[in-house]
Amino acid sequence: MEESRILTYGESMDILNNYGIPVAKGEVARSPEEAIEIARRIGYPVALKVISLEVSHKTEARAIKLDVKSDSELSKAYLEVTDNLRKYDSKAAITGVLIQEMLKNGTEVIVGISRDPQFGPVILFGLGGVFVEVLRDVSLRVLPITRYDADQMIKEIKGYRILEGFRERPRADVEAITNILLKVSKLSMDLEDSILEMDLNPVIVQSDANGAKVVDVRIVVPKSVQSGEPIRREVS
Repeated sequence: MEESRILTYGESMDILNNYGIPVAKGEVARSPEEAIEIARRIGYPVALKVISLEVSHKTEARAIKLDVKSDSELSKAYLEVTDNLRKYDSKAAITGVLIQEMLKNGTEVIVGISRDPQFGPVILFGLGGVFVEVLRDVSLRVLPITRYDADQMIKEIKGYRILEGFRERPRADVEAITNILLKVSKLSMDLEDSILEMDLNPVIVQSDANGAKVVDVRIVVPKSVQSGEPIRREVS
């Protein structure tokens, strides 16, 4: 099996931004005071997530705090989430705490890419968050994909009724999802030799015409790709 490593938050953001994939506003803080400065720039409420490459499941570690509304709340939350992660794994290195805009009232979806031994790069789409783990309601395509493929992937999942607007829920911005799928397809084909896996989960999709933004990203690359080495191509 090929040796691999997980990209840092900064490295991941560099790739997503280069391909025009919309991401929730956020910056990494290394102290409660710095976290407050960032939150004031972004605007409350914010979400907090401890950055540690050794701990994948931040929710299990209680290293995430949502809907933080004030400086005092943020200062307390910063210490709480970092303490929780240290209790969960005392050996895990903490590189900072992500302070991120709080996106509300959207639908969570997942977009992922991986390498299949037989077919090569494959893209996945489904409902995100805990739904992907519990329901496994996903669609798959071999890359690259067309706009028609992206539209069909979205419509294939059983949860499409939720995206269409179910009962009191507004219709989700399906066009924004399509655009993200197409940009991820291009990213994967351009960087096929550099990226082993990528999960955008969750992507928060707002109501129709209001867009979608990536909230969390995990990108796995070969260990031969050195830390700090640019993983990018100029996008036309």
